[in-house]
Amino acid sequence: MIDAPSLKIVQVSDTHLFAETDQHLLGFSTLRSLETLLQHLRQLSPLPDLFLLTGDLSQDGTAASYQHLQKRFSSLQIPLYWLPGNHDCLENMERSLTHPLFRADKSFQAGGWQFILLNSQDPGCVHGVLSPNSLDWLEQQLQQCSKVPTLISMHHPPLEVESSWIDGSRLQNASDFFDLIDRHPQVKLVVFGHVHQEVQRQRGSVFYLGTPSTCIQFEPRSTEFALGHQEPGFRVFNLYPNGTWTTRVQRIHYAHALDLAATGY
Repeated sequence: MIDAPSLKIVQVSDTHLFAETDQHLLGFSTLRSLETLLQHLRQLSPLPDLFLLTGDLSQDGTAASYQHLQKRFSSLQIPLYWLPGNHDCLENMERSLTHPLFRADKSFQAGGWQFILLNSQDPGCVHGVLSPNSLDWLEQQLQQCSKVPTLISMHHPPLEVESSWIDGSRLQNASDFFDLIDRHPQVKLVVFGHVHQEVQRQRGSVFYLGTPSTCIQFEPRSTEFALGHQEPGFRVFNLYPNGTWTTRVQRIHYAHALDLAATGY
């Protein structure tokens, strides 16, 4: 008999919203695609226990873009935990995401698991970095909960995803992160955004998982910037009390036209 999962969570990433609701990203209405995705989330059975929003929630970093996000997600009445990506403005996030369902906690426990959310934003840069203070704090959190299975989330991937142009903007001090993680075997999962595609890698006993964007997708294994034809999506996790887990990526149908001549965004 398989135990029921203690927790069902959904990871949503890279919504890239704008202040103007009719603005497009490379031919793509990021707000409309998010609204379509939320319709799919409402149909999940059972509904998730919580959401993890893993960065680049805004494209322009405006307070208005975060208010659009907050308005749409708060209607689901499910707690959300968020972190910034390279396109986000952390100050505006903190000022705007004030609905009680938008939790500012960066370390918490639920369903017998420990969750740690890291800020990998290096202001003004596309790549990611974990500051010495962030690494020290991470060490403290892991030491305090050494027996609790742990999921760590951040925006930037700490390892390569086999796309040269994306790998150049991954976590720059990944070796420091790996050295720390290697000392704490309770870490089971590291989840991230930024890559706009489904990714699964394993390093030691830890699985590293990236999720599709809710809007544009990047072509996997591309040397230069390239948009993919895959549909928007999100990732679902079932976490079990004994530290095991299952996951799947779910994509949605959203009709759109892409600017395939684009060389960046």
